[in-house]
Amino acid sequence: QVQPVESGGGLAQAGGSLKLSCAASGGTFTRSPVGWFRQAPGKEREFVAAISREGHTSYADSVKGRFTISKDDAQTTVFLRMNDLKPADTADYVCGVLRYYIIGQTQAVSAVSSWGRGTQVTVSS
Repeated sequence: QVQPVESGGGLAQAGGSLKLSCAASGGTFTRSPVGWFRQAPGKEREFVAAISREGHTSYADSVKGRFTISKDDAQTTVFLRMNDLKPADTADYVCGVLRYYIIGQTQAVSAVSSWGRGTQVTVSS
């Protein structure tokens, strides 16, 4: 069974950039869509971005125009390029394998079948 493993988090200044990676441990993401979610202290986990098996993408309104989700050609890694970071982006970012993907909509936390352990992103003001 493929399990996601995140990396790339760290400390950034407001207006800066980070690139997160979600690696498919034990296989590839060929058969499944993949999503990025985040959770700030004291708040519920929320959707950030997702990519389908065929390359369709969706984003939360709060990150549209700033974040970009993509996959490598071998589908072993899903990336999240984060530009123009804001203090409100500070959270634990977690990658999840999705049971399904709905075109034109955000993806639900409940659609995730397997979670990674997360990677912390902190944006200073």
